[in-house]
Amino acid sequence: MIGQISTEDDARLFTDYLFVKGIRCEMESERDGSWMIWVLDEDDLETAGGYLRRFQKTPRDPEFDSLARQAQDLRKQVQRDDEKAAKRQFLRQDLFQSTAYGMGRATKVLIGLCVLVWAAREFGSNKDFWNFLFISNYRTGLPEIRDGQIWRLITPILVHAPMPMILHLVFNLLWLKDLGSMVEARQGAVRLLLLVVAISIPSNLAQYVMTGPAFCGMSGVVYGLLGYIWVKGKFDPGSGYFLHPNTMAFMMIWFVACLVIIPGIANWVHGVGLAVGLATGYLSALKASR
Repeated sequence: MIGQISTEDDARLFTDYLFVKGIRCEMESERDGSWMIWVLDEDDLETAGGYLRRFQKTPRDPEFDSLARQAQDLRKQVQRDDEKAAKRQFLRQDLFQSTAYGMGRATKVLIGLCVLVWAAREFGSNKDFWNFLFISNYRTGLPEIRDGQIWRLITPILVHAPMPMILHLVFNLLWLKDLGSMVEARQGAVRLLLLVVAISIPSNLAQYVMTGPAFCGMSGVVYGLLGYIWVKGKFDPGSGYFLHPNTMAFMMIWFVACLVIIPGIANWVHGVGLAVGLATGYLSALKASR
């Protein structure tokens, strides 16, 4: 509280003046008809007190009247800005419902490419044609990449296991739909695609070095996006990212199950993808905090 003003009209005039000056305040009526002026930010107390003393001496100063008239337009502008900001925010319980933000265009393209490649390999007459999407046809050396086929560092994410293991495709794309759309809704298609590239290259290389070229799938990218969203939401709450603890627990249980129980899983893709996502999310949150 910085002081009292005797009439309601003068109190409103003064609080409008403070509002235009960027000082948040409130007015409160007293039993004797006067009005108390409260400043919400302690850092503004001294400045607002000086304005109040000057106002009490010369309440009809044209400066007070002219600036106070701007308050109504300024309040309308603030309200419009708040409404725009509200449209960009989502409730935590809606974060895994595509209706909250819709499936992003880049996410749709990635899903569409995966489905197209799977269908072409499954039903096409020349399955070997699609070998150019694998990281290599050789156990060591990456000769195709050294000859300029750089896309092979990324394109294994577009290939998925054939029938009867269609769940490999289905589960990966369901997770990509939710996680990819979340990133795209908050940071745009370019950020999503950069993350996909940043996650897929080291995870694919790690799997190749450890086990050879016989691997494929989007699961490394899924784990990378999972790690990115989890860490960024934890260290940068203003980003709007949030993962329910049960979601993270389920994915970690599945990670361990693939590692120790289920044979034939590209675990290096999962592990390195997750590590890259965690590191990228932390660096992004650190940059935002600065």
